[in-house]
Amino acid sequence: MHPAAKPLVFVLCLLPFAQLLYGAVFDTLGANPAEALIRATGDWTLRFLCVVLAVTPARIVLGLPALARFRRMLGLFVFFYATLHLLCYSVFDQGLDFAEIWRDIVERPFILVGMLAFALLTALAVTSPHRVLRWMGARRWQWLHRSVYAIAGLAILHFFWMRAGKNNFNEVFVYAAILALLLGWRLQRALRKRWAAKPEAISR
Repeated sequence: MHPAAKPLVFVLCLLPFAQLLYGAVFDTLGANPAEALIRATGDWTLRFLCVVLAVTPARIVLGLPALARFRRMLGLFVFFYATLHLLCYSVFDQGLDFAEIWRDIVERPFILVGMLAFALLTALAVTSPHRVLRWMGARRWQWLHRSVYAIAGLAILHFFWMRAGKNNFNEVFVYAAILALLLGWRLQRALRKRWAAKPEAISR
């Protein structure tokens, strides 16, 4: 892998943030900048989640093992944009009123599932360093990081309920289809490995 590959990907991942920051500073986000920021950071969180889940299929199908080196960084960018999404909601929509935020979590299901997804993302971000992997052990670390499947489901449910008020599901179905395809690929591969292991166990 070229030494410049990781820095280049890092800069590319920051471009959406730079664009949103520019829009906020120079007032180019439209009539409702707060809503534009909340929506855009949520969209970019979903997009990066799709990219992260696509790394392993792309690595195997295309025969590019070096792609695995980008997975941790891309996963942290999912957390980065999810954090921005939460901050935009907390500051611009709720005015950092924690009592109101708590009321929103209790009363609005799509906020609740969004918070659950963020809590799981936080756990994955905190445990992403290699030294944490060594401390936890590979088995427990892998079990925890499989919660990315739950995060994907919660993210789609959050998006679906959020759009239900406007009865606009076109983008929801696109993201749902992409994530279903990526998760389906992983599921069939895991099942194929299990079936391949059964004859070996029987022969013993």
